Amino acid sequence: MTQPVFPPLLTGHGVQGGEDPFERAQAMAALGCDAGTVVYNIQANRLRVAIVFAPEVPLQDAMVMLPLCGVGFQNALGALAPPEVAVHLDWGGPICVNGATCGKFQVAASTSDPQIEPDWLIVGWELALIQTSTAPGQTPDITALYDEGCAEVQPVQLIESWSRHMLTWLNRWQEDGNAPLHSEWLCLLRGVGEPFGEIGVFLGTDERFGMLIRNGADTRLHPLTDLLENG
Repeated sequence: MTQPVFPPLLTGHGVQGGEDPFERAQAMAALGCDAGTVVYNIQANRLRVAIVFAPEVPLQDAMVMLPLCGVGFQNALGALAPPEVAVHLDWGGPICVNGATCGKFQVAASTSDPQIEPDWLIVGWELALIQTSTAPGQTPDITALYDEGCAEVQPVQLIESWSRHMLTWLNRWQEDGNAPLHSEWLCLLRGVGEPFGEIGVFLGTDERFGMLIRNGADTRLHPLTDLLENG
Protein backbone atom coordinates (compact mmCIF):
# COMPACT_ATOMS: atom_id res chain seq x y z
CA MET A 1 0.00 0.00 0.00
CA THR A 2 1.22 3.48 -0.86
CA GLN A 3 2.07 5.52 2.21
CA PRO A 4 0.98 9.14 2.62
CA VAL A 5 3.48 11.87 1.78
CA PHE A 6 3.31 14.70 4.28
CA PRO A 7 4.28 18.36 3.88
CA PRO A 8 7.27 19.76 5.77
CA LEU A 9 6.76 20.06 9.55
CA LEU A 10 4.75 16.82 9.63
CA THR A 11 6.07 13.27 10.05
CA GLY A 12 4.01 10.17 9.32
CA HIS A 13 3.92 7.06 11.50
CA GLY A 14 1.76 4.21 10.24
CA VAL A 15 0.29 1.52 12.48
CA GLN A 16 -1.54 -1.64 11.46
CA GLY A 17 -4.11 -4.16 12.57
CA GLY A 18 -6.40 -3.06 15.37
CA GLU A 19 -3.99 -0.52 16.85
CA ASP A 20 -5.62 2.82 17.62
CA PRO A 21 -3.61 5.81 16.31
CA PHE A 22 -5.22 8.08 18.91
CA GLU A 23 -3.91 5.93 21.76
CA ARG A 24 -0.53 5.43 20.09
CA ALA A 25 -0.14 9.18 19.58
CA GLN A 26 -0.79 9.80 23.27
CA ALA A 27 1.84 7.26 24.24
CA MET A 28 4.35 8.73 21.79
CA ALA A 29 3.64 12.27 23.01
CA ALA A 30 4.13 11.24 26.63
CA LEU A 31 7.55 9.89 25.65
CA GLY A 32 8.46 13.17 23.96
CA CYS A 33 7.90 12.66 20.24
CA ASP A 34 8.07 15.68 17.96
CA ALA A 35 5.09 17.95 17.41
CA GLY A 36 3.65 17.34 13.97
CA THR A 37 3.81 13.55 14.29
CA VAL A 38 0.83 12.07 12.42
CA VAL A 39 -0.15 8.52 13.37
CA TYR A 40 -2.48 6.74 10.97
CA ASN A 41 -4.11 3.37 10.38
CA ILE A 42 -5.61 2.59 6.98
CA GLN A 43 -7.94 -0.40 7.01
CA ALA A 44 -10.38 -1.71 4.44
CA ASN A 45 -13.43 -0.48 6.35
CA ARG A 46 -12.14 2.61 8.17
CA LEU A 47 -9.46 5.26 8.32
CA ARG A 48 -8.03 6.57 11.60
CA VAL A 49 -5.61 9.47 12.05
CA ALA A 50 -4.17 11.38 15.02
CA ILE A 51 -1.77 14.32 15.20
CA VAL A 52 0.47 15.50 18.04
CA PHE A 53 0.60 19.20 18.91
CA ALA A 54 2.90 20.90 21.40
CA PRO A 55 0.94 24.04 22.31
CA GLU A 56 2.63 27.15 23.64
CA VAL A 57 -0.60 28.56 25.05
CA PRO A 58 -2.91 27.54 27.94
CA LEU A 59 -5.17 24.57 27.29
CA GLN A 60 -8.30 26.71 26.93
CA ASP A 61 -6.64 28.40 23.93
CA ALA A 62 -4.87 25.29 22.63
CA MET A 63 -8.25 23.55 22.22
CA VAL A 64 -8.64 25.57 19.03
CA MET A 65 -6.69 22.74 17.36
CA LEU A 66 -9.87 20.61 17.47
CA PRO A 67 -12.03 22.88 15.28
CA LEU A 68 -8.95 23.73 13.20
CA CYS A 69 -8.42 20.06 12.35
CA GLY A 70 -12.16 19.71 11.73
CA VAL A 71 -12.28 22.56 9.24
CA GLY A 72 -9.17 21.17 7.54
CA PHE A 73 -10.91 17.80 7.24
CA GLN A 74 -14.08 19.29 5.80
CA ASN A 75 -12.08 21.30 3.27
CA ALA A 76 -10.06 18.21 2.30
CA LEU A 77 -12.99 15.84 1.84
CA GLY A 78 -15.00 18.59 0.18
CA ALA A 79 -12.24 18.99 -2.40
CA LEU A 80 -11.98 15.26 -3.13
CA ALA A 81 -15.65 14.22 -3.00
CA PRO A 82 -18.22 14.86 -5.73
CA PRO A 83 -19.71 18.37 -5.48
CA GLU A 84 -23.13 17.13 -4.36
CA VAL A 85 -21.69 15.50 -1.22
CA ALA A 86 -22.30 17.60 1.90
CA VAL A 87 -19.77 17.41 4.74
CA HIS A 88 -20.63 18.93 8.13
CA LEU A 89 -19.39 18.73 11.71
CA ASP A 90 -21.11 18.38 15.07
CA TRP A 91 -19.78 20.44 17.97
CA GLY A 92 -19.18 17.31 20.05
CA GLY A 93 -17.03 15.58 17.42
CA PRO A 94 -19.18 13.62 14.94
CA ILE A 95 -18.42 13.95 11.23
CA CYS A 96 -21.53 14.00 9.06
CA VAL A 97 -21.72 13.18 5.36
CA ASN A 98 -25.02 13.91 3.62
CA GLY A 99 -26.68 14.33 7.00
CA ALA A 100 -25.64 11.01 8.54
CA THR A 101 -22.83 10.24 10.98
CA CYS A 102 -19.78 8.90 9.15
CA GLY A 103 -17.00 9.33 11.70
CA LYS A 104 -15.83 11.44 14.60
CA PHE A 105 -13.16 13.71 16.05
CA GLN A 106 -11.67 13.28 19.51
CA VAL A 107 -9.15 15.18 21.60
CA ALA A 108 -6.86 14.48 24.54
CA ALA A 109 -4.20 16.49 26.38
CA SER A 110 -1.60 16.08 29.10
CA THR A 111 -3.73 18.19 31.45
CA SER A 112 -7.38 19.05 31.91
CA ASP A 113 -6.70 22.40 33.62
CA PRO A 114 -7.76 25.16 31.19
CA GLN A 115 -5.19 27.59 32.61
CA ILE A 116 -2.15 25.32 32.23
CA GLU A 117 -0.05 25.02 29.09
CA PRO A 118 -0.21 21.34 28.12
CA ASP A 119 2.92 19.38 27.26
CA TRP A 120 1.00 17.85 24.39
CA LEU A 121 -2.43 17.82 22.78
CA ILE A 122 -3.71 15.12 20.43
CA VAL A 123 -6.49 15.52 17.89
CA GLY A 124 -7.72 12.30 16.32
CA TRP A 125 -10.32 11.53 13.70
CA GLU A 126 -11.77 8.42 12.16
CA LEU A 127 -13.96 7.84 9.14
CA ALA A 128 -16.03 4.81 8.17
CA LEU A 129 -15.21 3.79 4.60
CA ILE A 130 -17.49 0.76 4.35
CA GLN A 131 -20.40 -0.16 6.59
CA THR A 132 -19.94 -3.44 8.40
CA SER A 133 -23.50 -3.65 9.74
CA THR A 134 -25.52 -6.59 8.44
CA ALA A 135 -28.60 -4.36 8.19
CA PRO A 136 -27.49 -0.80 7.36
CA GLY A 137 -31.02 0.16 6.36
CA GLN A 138 -32.03 -0.01 10.01
CA THR A 139 -29.63 2.82 10.91
CA PRO A 140 -30.21 5.55 8.31
CA ASP A 141 -28.51 8.10 10.57
CA ILE A 142 -25.20 6.20 10.25
CA THR A 143 -23.34 5.91 6.98
CA ALA A 144 -19.96 5.20 5.41
CA LEU A 145 -17.97 7.24 2.92
CA TYR A 146 -18.28 4.83 0.02
CA ASP A 147 -22.06 4.61 0.49
CA GLU A 148 -22.30 8.34 -0.18
CA GLY A 149 -20.88 8.38 -3.68
CA CYS A 150 -17.26 8.77 -2.61
CA ALA A 151 -15.80 5.44 -3.73
CA GLU A 152 -13.13 7.30 -5.73
CA VAL A 153 -11.74 9.01 -2.62
CA GLN A 154 -8.60 7.13 -1.64
CA PRO A 155 -7.62 7.09 2.05
CA VAL A 156 -4.02 8.08 1.31
CA GLN A 157 -5.27 11.02 -0.75
CA LEU A 158 -7.56 12.10 2.04
CA ILE A 159 -4.81 11.99 4.68
CA GLU A 160 -2.49 14.01 2.47
CA SER A 161 -5.17 16.55 1.58
CA TRP A 162 -6.22 16.91 5.21
CA SER A 163 -2.63 17.52 6.32
CA ARG A 164 -2.21 20.31 3.77
CA HIS A 165 -5.54 21.99 4.54
CA MET A 166 -4.90 21.67 8.27
CA LEU A 167 -1.50 23.37 7.93
CA THR A 168 -3.03 26.14 5.83
CA TRP A 169 -5.52 26.85 8.61
CA LEU A 170 -2.80 26.57 11.26
CA ASN A 171 -0.77 29.24 9.49
CA ARG A 172 -3.83 31.43 9.08
CA TRP A 173 -4.73 31.02 12.75
CA GLN A 174 -1.20 31.98 13.79
CA GLU A 175 -1.41 35.13 11.66
CA ASP A 176 -5.03 36.19 12.12
CA GLY A 177 -6.22 34.59 15.37
CA ASN A 178 -9.51 32.81 15.97
CA ALA A 179 -11.87 35.00 13.96
CA PRO A 180 -11.47 33.56 10.40
CA LEU A 181 -11.47 29.99 11.68
CA HIS A 182 -14.49 30.66 13.90
CA SER A 183 -16.44 32.03 10.95
CA GLU A 184 -15.60 29.02 8.77
CA TRP A 185 -16.31 26.48 11.51
CA LEU A 186 -19.65 27.99 12.47
CA CYS A 187 -20.82 27.62 8.88
CA LEU A 188 -20.04 23.89 9.04
CA LEU A 189 -21.70 23.13 12.38
CA ARG A 190 -24.97 21.22 12.40
CA GLY A 191 -27.83 22.18 14.65
CA VAL A 192 -27.16 25.88 15.25
CA GLY A 193 -30.46 27.52 16.21
CA GLU A 194 -32.09 24.16 16.91
CA PRO A 195 -33.00 22.33 20.14
CA PHE A 196 -30.07 20.45 21.67
CA GLY A 197 -31.58 17.42 23.36
CA GLU A 198 -33.63 18.42 26.38
CA ILE A 199 -31.24 21.07 27.71
CA GLY A 200 -32.03 24.03 25.47
CA VAL A 201 -31.32 25.61 22.09
CA PHE A 202 -27.87 25.57 20.49
CA LEU A 203 -27.17 29.27 19.87
CA GLY A 204 -23.70 28.89 18.37
CA THR A 205 -20.25 29.24 19.89
CA ASP A 206 -18.26 31.87 21.77
CA GLU A 207 -14.89 33.25 20.68
CA ARG A 208 -13.11 30.16 22.08
CA PHE A 209 -15.48 27.81 20.22
CA GLY A 210 -17.42 26.85 23.34
CA MET A 211 -21.03 25.77 22.87
CA LEU A 212 -23.69 28.26 23.94
CA ILE A 213 -26.99 26.69 25.06
CA ARG A 214 -30.03 28.81 25.93
CA ASN A 215 -32.70 27.48 28.23
CA GLY A 216 -35.38 30.10 28.79
CA ALA A 217 -33.65 33.24 30.00
CA ASP A 218 -30.43 31.42 30.89
CA THR A 219 -27.47 30.84 28.56
CA ARG A 220 -24.90 28.24 29.52
CA LEU A 221 -21.40 27.84 28.11
CA HIS A 222 -19.89 24.41 27.46
CA PRO A 223 -16.17 24.95 26.76
CA LEU A 224 -14.26 22.77 24.33
CA THR A 225 -12.34 21.32 27.27
CA ASP A 226 -15.54 19.40 28.10
CA LEU A 227 -14.67 17.20 25.11
CA LEU A 228 -11.30 16.05 26.47
CA GLU A 229 -11.18 12.27 26.71
CA ASN A 230 -8.48 12.28 29.35
CA GLY A 231 -6.11 14.64 31.04
